[in-house]
Amino acid sequence: MAVKFDIGVAKGMLEETPANVLIINLFEGVKIPAGATGAIDIALDGMISKFVIGKEGFDGKFGSTYVLQTNGKIAAEKVLIVGLGKNKDFTLNRLREISEKVIKKCLKMHNAKKVISVLHGAGIGGFDPEQAAKMIAEGTLIGGYTFDKYKSEKQNTKVQDFIIVDMSEDNYKKAKTGVKKGKIVANAVNFAKDLANEQPAFTTPSKLAEIAQGMKDIDVRIYEKEDIEKMGMGAFLAVAKGSAQPPKFIHMKYVPSVKTPQKKIAIIGKGICFDSGGLDLKPPSSMLNMKDDMSAAAAVLGLMSVIRDLKPGCEVHGLIAACENMPGSAAYKPGDILTAKNGMTIEVDNTDAEGRLTLADALCYACELEVDEVIDLATLTGACVVALGNAVSGIMGNNQTMIDKLIKCGAAGGEKLWQLPLFEEYKESLKSDIADMKNTGSRMGGAQIAGVFLENFVKKVRWAHIDIAGTAFIEKKGATGAGVRTLINYLIS
Repeated sequence: MAVKFDIGVAKGMLEETPANVLIINLFEGVKIPAGATGAIDIALDGMISKFVIGKEGFDGKFGSTYVLQTNGKIAAEKVLIVGLGKNKDFTLNRLREISEKVIKKCLKMHNAKKVISVLHGAGIGGFDPEQAAKMIAEGTLIGGYTFDKYKSEKQNTKVQDFIIVDMSEDNYKKAKTGVKKGKIVANAVNFAKDLANEQPAFTTPSKLAEIAQGMKDIDVRIYEKEDIEKMGMGAFLAVAKGSAQPPKFIHMKYVPSVKTPQKKIAIIGKGICFDSGGLDLKPPSSMLNMKDDMSAAAAVLGLMSVIRDLKPGCEVHGLIAACENMPGSAAYKPGDILTAKNGMTIEVDNTDAEGRLTLADALCYACELEVDEVIDLATLTGACVVALGNAVSGIMGNNQTMIDKLIKCGAAGGEKLWQLPLFEEYKESLKSDIADMKNTGSRMGGAQIAGVFLENFVKKVRWAHIDIAGTAFIEKKGATGAGVRTLINYLIS
């Protein structure tokens, strides 16, 4: 994990705690600070109210910062004042977002080895101290993430310790619990980011299987090519044929300690470890970041890596049909007829519509587990990116209550999901003259048509499909860990 510092909680007075940097906050429009910021202002002889606000005009707009030298008046060497925006607009998600901005600022500051922070939001913000601390921990550890594994010169991460300081015994106890929970979420997100940022020569199907097998306290079964053939996963196997890398079907199972699980859930992550497009080869520019086509598999592995710490009351099956889509001599071809696990036949219209083929067999497998719900996560369609951009994932499925809950859980985690329809009209373009269906249809409504295709392989379970094609990997920023926070919130809600 590429975070080189830890986050903790300490009881004490901010002005008396030694540090290189002390982080305090200010809501927009405040002229005379109160609470912890007010106490620091008094200790600094009014420097914040008289100079920073009065003369310098710092207005507390969201994300704004001001660095103030303390000249020995308090134990910290510098004060970093952070604008929280308008009080009425301040939310827990905004707290996570500002925490990401703050740590990025600290990482660029000179001599910021020890950073201490006020418990943002627990005062005037009105948040529960545990929830506030959880969001600070999440934002700080996610914002402090770097991927410099392959750089000769590693990023000089100056921050060594980040500590939330509060003088209240009750706040201290609640903040410790919150930080512990925030670490779990951040660790899962950063785990997923590490995998999706990796070079494709590293994250092969075999490597994903190895990572799954290394997880403690969950049952893991890896199906090899021969096993996959016996299970009749003709669609999945066809995609894998063009690669020298053997396919792996990964099944991770978590069973809660309770006698009767609340429900049984299967979560599938699309695991195309590299997508060249197959014989319908992608143009070079479109292929450049196709290492990210296993971002959903990375999200499922990230989730399963912390599931014992989350302790959900439901049984969870993490499933990945892992392979590469390559144009090797044995590659599947346009016009081929594939037979999926449920016996349905598929005419290959385009070999670059491979993710839905691997998901089709994974969905059949999931339904045979007799689970109550199936969620599949996938970087599936460019059409979803065109429709929703990079800020929103698409969601669709066969149960409105489940979809609504996932959208709500996504919003609570700062991940936006927008429902797309699965109308009957979309089925028309998938019709084939020689098979049960084609693997692609019209380019118009492409995200929904992919969803309609997948629905053919869902039987007698509640199901939701989340398309993270636009949100999983951002140009110049890299992997985001999209979907992890949504899934965690859903499992523990």
